[in-house]
Amino acid sequence: MIVLLAVLALSLPTKAQNLNDHAYNKLLQKHVNSFGEVNYQAIKTDPQLLQASLEGFTKTQPNKSWSQEERLAYWINAYNAFTIKLIIDHYPIKSIKDIKNPWDQEFIPIGKQLMSLNQIEHDILRKMKEPRFHFAIVCASKSCPKLLNEAYTPSKLDLQLTLATEEFLSDETKNNLSEETIKLSKIFKWFSEDFTTNGSLIDFLNLYAPIEISQKAKKSYMDYNWDLNE
Repeated sequence: MIVLLAVLALSLPTKAQNLNDHAYNKLLQKHVNSFGEVNYQAIKTDPQLLQASLEGFTKTQPNKSWSQEERLAYWINAYNAFTIKLIIDHYPIKSIKDIKNPWDQEFIPIGKQLMSLNQIEHDILRKMKEPRFHFAIVCASKSCPKLLNEAYTPSKLDLQLTLATEEFLSDETKNNLSEETIKLSKIFKWFSEDFTTNGSLIDFLNLYAPIEISQKAKKSYMDYNWDLNE
């Protein structure tokens, strides 16, 4: 019995992944440019690297020994990797919305049952109370935050999330900000409660925006471009 327990203990993932050496990191560096544009056509002809990336997430899964940063980085990367798989499985397409129920398809083999992208986002990531993750996960569309061409890693996660948030807010194709008028991405409308747990939406924006926005600023939302991010 003692021997069996020892074997089981050795088989459990006790450490987070070394994401710098992860196949997913290599996939991003090879097929995603600095603007977050994804070369889906090239990925489709490089199935071994994509498969190795996905297996990296299914074979090593978070457990209670992992830190908040380790778990958050894992689930952000997993969400993005399996979004790429979803696109590749249907490519060529013009938009993720050309796929039937893309966010509710249960095709992700993490844990005991297949998961969907929505389950990762709503049941895991949103419950971790780190709203900046919204600017790290990518829905394969032009109005989404850009896909970083390196993996999110626990050791520099805070910096990566800060930079992703600042860059998203500074991109005038996604947000147009002035002191008295703000035209925001619909991400801030869809997930408004995530950005107001520690103050108003303006309070959150002023932590990362390139200008100081008035609390009385007039607010509206920009149209969302669902064209593929390629």
